[in-house]
Amino acid sequence: MTAALGFMPRLATGPLIALMSDYTFRTVALGAALIGLMSGVVGCFSVLRREALLADGASHAALPGVVTAYLVTGSRDTAVLLAGAAVSSVLAAAATVLISRRTRIKFESALAVAMSVFFGLGLALISCAQHLPGASKAGLSRFIYGEASSMLMRDVLAAAVLVLVLTAFVCVFFRHFKLAAFDPEYAASAGLRSGAAGGALTAMTVAVTILGIQAVGAVLMSALLIAPAVAARQWTRSLAGMTALAAVFGAVSGVAGTAYSSLRDGVPTGPAIVVAASVIAGVSLLAAPGRGIAAKLVRRRRLRRRVLAATEINSDTRPQIAEAAEKAPPGVSSAERDIHTDGSAAPQEAGEDAGTSAPEDGGGEDNAGGA
Repeated sequence: MTAALGFMPRLATGPLIALMSDYTFRTVALGAALIGLMSGVVGCFSVLRREALLADGASHAALPGVVTAYLVTGSRDTAVLLAGAAVSSVLAAAATVLISRRTRIKFESALAVAMSVFFGLGLALISCAQHLPGASKAGLSRFIYGEASSMLMRDVLAAAVLVLVLTAFVCVFFRHFKLAAFDPEYAASAGLRSGAAGGALTAMTVAVTILGIQAVGAVLMSALLIAPAVAARQWTRSLAGMTALAAVFGAVSGVAGTAYSSLRDGVPTGPAIVVAASVIAGVSLLAAPGRGIAAKLVRRRRLRRRVLAATEINSDTRPQIAEAAEKAPPGVSSAERDIHTDGSAAPQEAGEDAGTSAPEDGGGEDNAGGA
């Protein structure tokens, strides 16, 4: 029996130890963890600013930039393709902001239009590029659904540098971003440039989106930005704690999704990462102690019990209150009856009150006459 129990941990941890010793897994897991970490931090501000769809629009709009960069340069280098994706995403974001500010179209509608147009253009360009010689080897379609296994150590180092820069930027201007996310009107009245802070947050969202489309893909990248932030929002009420938790949840999702896709044949890494982030978000929505659905149900049930208990008490004491009100002296007001039913001394009758107040009025008249 002891031998069997000792064999079970070795059986369970054996594949994980083999994965940790694999160079490809370490590279992909580290890159996915970095992407998830920064996605969680930037996603917090997108959620609080109610611009969660901006990441979706930026990721979908990156596709025509990838294909255009390949058609213009003929290079299959990931850096060149991502540079084209960044240009395309910035153009889509600028078009969205311009349409929403210059016309009566709202931001969400403008974003939906830009996202649809750019993504459709990207699919059309991919179809045209497939007929060119050597285009099938360029791997353009991997940016649609992601291919994390294509990440190299230089990609991981580039991601690490970008994460460090963005993290330092967030730490330095955290107060500005906080005011821009919660109360841009107050930030403007305090002399802070809320427009510049909002533009910086939009630029960071685009940068993180472009960084992650190689691993997660243009279709699913928005989920990696939103799910960790939504999960962290359920566990804390402070923005600093929310960003820290979202970073942890994003990194854990990246490593967990990479590990699961490596252990299961035929499971792509990008969707596995998104599923891991979605599981964390679902558990947080259900079981978070402060804002979870289960906690709200428990509080609602306790409140219902208190209301029912208070109703029963009132129904038991109501006949006694009515009987005491009937025994009150005549000529007593309802407020005085309430005092009398509470057990205090019975008030004086109306005639006595009038007689008591008469000398005071007379004294006032005498004083007026003497004056």
